Amino acid sequence: MRDLEAVLVGFHEVTGCSAAVWAAATSGLETIARSGSAPEPPAELPEGTDQPVRTHDGSTLTIRIASSRRVWLCVGPCEESRTPLEAHARLLLPIVSQFIRASLEVEHAAEELAERYEEINLLYTISEILGRTTSVEEAALAILTELSQTVGARRASILVHEKDSNTLRPVATIGSGDVPLSPIPVTDLGSVSARVFRTRHATMVDAEEVTSEAEAPYVRGALLSVPILWTRPGGSHPLGVVNLSDRGAHSFTAGDQKLVTAIATQIGTAIQNARLVRASMEQQRLQQEMNLANDLQMKLLPSTANVKDVEVAARVVPAESVGGDFYNLFRLGNAATGVMVGDVSSHGYRAALIMALVMSASAIQAQIHPDPGAMLGALLSSLKDELTSTEMHIALFYAVVNRKKAVLTFCNAGHPHAFLMTDDTKPERLMATDPPLGLAEDTPHATSTPLPEGSLLILFTDGISDARNAKSERFGEQRVLDIVKRNRREAVEVTVQKVLESLQRFTGGIAQRDDQTLVLLRA
Repeated sequence: MRDLEAVLVGFHEVTGCSAAVWAAATSGLETIARSGSAPEPPAELPEGTDQPVRTHDGSTLTIRIASSRRVWLCVGPCEESRTPLEAHARLLLPIVSQFIRASLEVEHAAEELAERYEEINLLYTISEILGRTTSVEEAALAILTELSQTVGARRASILVHEKDSNTLRPVATIGSGDVPLSPIPVTDLGSVSARVFRTRHATMVDAEEVTSEAEAPYVRGALLSVPILWTRPGGSHPLGVVNLSDRGAHSFTAGDQKLVTAIATQIGTAIQNARLVRASMEQQRLQQEMNLANDLQMKLLPSTANVKDVEVAARVVPAESVGGDFYNLFRLGNAATGVMVGDVSSHGYRAALIMALVMSASAIQAQIHPDPGAMLGALLSSLKDELTSTEMHIALFYAVVNRKKAVLTFCNAGHPHAFLMTDDTKPERLMATDPPLGLAEDTPHATSTPLPEGSLLILFTDGISDARNAKSERFGEQRVLDIVKRNRREAVEVTVQKVLESLQRFTGGIAQRDDQTLVLLRA
C-alpha cells in the first residue's frame, strides 16, 4: 500500500488535510495508509451504514468505501483549510477506491492461483502422462491416481464404452479392493454412470441414489460422475465416464466438477488417440499379412517354364492383396497337357482359401482322371462342403491338350471367356458345358474339338473384359481378341504383355474391382 500512502501524503501537502484508510482486521480496525495527523482507527465503527460519520468535534469525516472488503476513508483534521470535509472526501474517495479495488484484484488472483496450484500441477502431470503412453489402460490408471489424490477421493474409476456389448467397461479403478467389477450396461436405468454417458451431463449424487448393483462397488458416500467426451467438428462424441467417490465428510464442489470435466476432455483425447494408433497398427499388421498371403498365393501358381509340350504364357493381377482368380497347368501322360483357369465368386481371404484348395485338389485329380468332365466332378466332390459353407461358386474352364491326336478336350463350367483360334479367322468361343461348380450337383461333362498345329487357346477372366476407364467404358473381350489376332505369330509371352499394356493404357491406372487373369497356350 505504499502507492496509496504516497497519494494521501500528496493530498495532505496540497490541501493541508490529513487522511487515513482503515480496514477491518481480526481484532478491530487497522491502518493500511495515513498522512499528517490523521487519527488512529477507533475500536469499532457503526455496522450496516454507508453514511459519512463525523467525530464529536467535527474535525474528521469517515466514509465506508464500496468494496467486497470492509474498508473506510477518514479525512481530517485539516490545517487552516476552509474547504468543507465533504468536498475533500469527494475528491479523494474515487482515487482511494481505485487503489483498494486494484489491491483486492491482485490479492484475489494470488489467492486463486494458490488454491488452483494443485489443479494446474495436475493438468501438467496428465499432459506428461499422455505424452509418453498410447495404452488406454496404462494412461487411465496413472491419470486416475493423480486425479483422486488431488480431489481427495478414495474411490475412483474410469469406464470406457464398448460398442460391441454396449457397456461401460472399467479400464482403471482405485479403492474397490478385491471386489470384481462388472461392465455396466448403457441401458441400465438405475446406473448413474450410464445416465451420465447417455445424457453427456456431469452429476453429483448421494450414495442412496445409486440403485444399480453393477455400479455399487464404485460408490461410497457422494458420487461425482463426469462424461468423457471426444470433441470433433460437428459436436462431441461420448467415450466413457469418470467416477469419483468416498471423499469422507466433504461433498464435491462445482470447482471439483469443473476440474474433472477438464481432465475428462484430456482422457477422451487420449482414448481416441490410442484407438487410432491401435487401428493404424492393426491395419499395418493386416496389410503385412495380406501381402504375405499374396506372395504365398502367387507361389501356388505354376511356372509356365515347366510345360514342355506346348507354349504357354499366363498372368494373374489380383484386385486386392489376395484374389480369387487362378490358373493351373498339368503335365499328363501321352504328351498331353492340362490347362485350367478359374474365377472364385469373390475375392479376399475367403476366395484365396477356395483358390488354394482348388489348386491342391486339382493337381491330384488331374493325374487320376484323364477326362476333364470326370476330373471336375471329382474336384466338385472334394470342395462341396467348403463351397456350401462359404456360399461361393467357381467359374472354371479345364482342357486337356493332346498334340499327338490334335484334339482339345474341355469342360467349361460357366467360364464365359474361352476361345480357340485355329487360323487367321475369327476366334471360336468354347461354349459352357455346365454351370459353375457349386451351383449344381450334376457331374460335369466334357466335349472335344479338333486342334490343328499352331492353334491358340485364349483364356481370360471378366476382370479384364469388365475393366473400365475414366468414362466408365468397358475394355471388352473384343479388344483382347483383336490384340491376340494381330500378334498371333509372336511368342505368347509377348502377346500377353501387349494385352496387359493395352489394358493399362485404357484404364489410365484406375484401380479395378476384380482380379485379372490371362492365359495363352499355343499347341
